Amino acid sequence: MPPATPPVPDRSSTIASALRSAIVDGRLMVGDRLPSETELAEQYGVSRPTVREALKRLAAQSLIRTRRGASGGAFVNHLSYDAAHDQQITTGVLLLSMNAISFDVACEARFAMERACAPLACARRNEAQLRCMRTEVARQSDPGLTDEAFCASDVAFHRALVDAAGNPVLSWQLAGAVEAMQPLMNMITFTARSRARIVALHGRIVDAAEAMDVSTCDTALRDLESYTVEVHAAVMAQRAEKACSVR
Repeated sequence: MPPATPPVPDRSSTIASALRSAIVDGRLMVGDRLPSETELAEQYGVSRPTVREALKRLAAQSLIRTRRGASGGAFVNHLSYDAAHDQQITTGVLLLSMNAISFDVACEARFAMERACAPLACARRNEAQLRCMRTEVARQSDPGLTDEAFCASDVAFHRALVDAAGNPVLSWQLAGAVEAMQPLMNMITFTARSRARIVALHGRIVDAAEAMDVSTCDTALRDLESYTVEVHAAVMAQRAEKACSVR
């Protein structure tokens, strides 16, 4: 039996990878204009539609921007943490959903990263961030709050805690943990968790941040992690029991 023919490489992907490397390595700097589609087509020996597809890949990653007109073309983009925020969340959601990450693994990762922010948040938090966290705690205490609104407030609370660390790299990295992992975790546990218990833990966290008490903040986050795992286990047990009863 003849050996299988190796797959033909995707030329647009190859071109996009080469241009991405040039941007990352600094051979193409922010604001630089890329060669035209015609020039790139000649350089790589491909058609202009293939080049256009490669440029679309780079634009989807916010690495380049395009401008029309006589002075137009494709230019290396200035990528900010804010601009990369949504992409990080989307990537986090896809990784969790497509790779079947277990709840316990996601929970462990999320809280481990959030606890890493606690010392910095306690040292650097400002009044606006403390006020934001207390506003969310008050909102969560409203018995008329819908489950969807409670979950959104839950995310906003932890987002404020992470941002209080005052480190844009941590905030960007944790966008996937807080704003991707947490909503997925909430979807599983919201039916069984006690809002009062979560509100109490959130209150301990913001009190500790205001007092610059790193130890208490870390302990409260650990307690919240333990409770989250506990609720998840209870939900799974109920589902298993229900499945058995149906049989």
